[in-house]
Amino acid sequence: MSAELISILVLVVVFVIATTRSINMGALAFAAAYGVGELVADLDADGIFAGFPGDLFVVLVGVTYLFAIARANGTTDWLVHASIRLVGGRIALIPWVMFVITGALTAIGAVSPAAVAIVAPIALSFAARYGISPLLMGAMVVHGAQGGGFSPISIYGSIVNGIVEREHLPGNELFLFLASLVANLIIAAVVFVLFGGLKLTRHRADDSSSNGSTDGSTGDDRGKGASPESHEDTRLTPPRMATLIALVALVVAVLGFDLDAGLTAVTLAVVLSAFWPDTSRKAVSEIAWPTVLLICGVITYVGVLEEMGTIKWAGEGVGDIGVPLLAAVLLCYVGAIVSAFASSVGIMGALIPLAVPFLVQGEIGAVGMIAALAVSATVVDVSPFSTNGALVLAAAPDVDRERFFRQLMIYGGVIVAVVPAVVWLVLVVPGFG
Repeated sequence: MSAELISILVLVVVFVIATTRSINMGALAFAAAYGVGELVADLDADGIFAGFPGDLFVVLVGVTYLFAIARANGTTDWLVHASIRLVGGRIALIPWVMFVITGALTAIGAVSPAAVAIVAPIALSFAARYGISPLLMGAMVVHGAQGGGFSPISIYGSIVNGIVEREHLPGNELFLFLASLVANLIIAAVVFVLFGGLKLTRHRADDSSSNGSTDGSTGDDRGKGASPESHEDTRLTPPRMATLIALVALVVAVLGFDLDAGLTAVTLAVVLSAFWPDTSRKAVSEIAWPTVLLICGVITYVGVLEEMGTIKWAGEGVGDIGVPLLAAVLLCYVGAIVSAFASSVGIMGALIPLAVPFLVQGEIGAVGMIAALAVSATVVDVSPFSTNGALVLAAAPDVDRERFFRQLMIYGGVIVAVVPAVVWLVLVVPGFG
């Protein structure tokens, strides 16, 4: 049995054990990374830790730390009520507002995880207050970010269009952007309908009959009678004003100056804690440490797979298939599955060159194939093992986090199973480009 196949089987075992036993999957993944790295791949500690997502660790810690402070001093309550006033109390519009905001941020150049890190805590605080399914709200945020993610001036769009140009393939920047936008918009609409969005249209924030969570995830009656007047005082106190300034500073630093979102968030949280230690004292304990362990462990194991060549081995095996259309759909699935655990951009950078041999033969349209790969590799970022999904999981207040994790994992699995086949059928089979 090859080392690559062993590493994949070990990953399956990790999933099975974590699902059937109450063990943090991240801890299991760290142990698996150590065992496979040392015994199978002959990697030393440096090679194993090469895949540790230090940047994601800081983002998860920094953002959840900052927004834990915002929750403690009432800033998120103030933002929720401000959002309600903005849409005239129509709760059903809020998920779509979050979709548009994250889409606009990524379309103008924000990295997708940065946009999600900024919007998700506010969106999910709103969901908790008004009894909206956290899965609905989290999916709207992530799909919004991915919907705008391939504009010609976006990070994803620039990277993919650059790869296409480097590989001397025909490309269409507008087609790529619209393919991702339409795909994510359709998925968001389906999610909105399936997870209680239509029920929200019958209620307003000042409606005493406002319903609770559509799936019971919040476990309370926040959605009932949720008017601004019925909750605690939401005046702009000095700590809240300072926190709002910190949140604006986070946006400006990340989008305007390309500073690291995690390090910036930690710094701002420390400054707020120094001035108002009473409201910030419990914030450190509210950082989503189990989520941090889970995500960092799984991604470290995936890093071991990359170090030992398992990812490349799987991709090349698909690329060697002699039937172009079959190879195309399998590459879309490889992109979706791997991207659910690893960098979407990195996967696209690896898969597009793998597709070149049969794209240059002219049997597969390059424009449609590239768009299908791009959508397949990014739409799955709702997975709790991806950066965006992890941010949503970490940002959700007042939920059963294990249950929410399972919901995200199942939803991500459905996306992985369905979307690559659909985009292949719509974008590749007709032969666009």
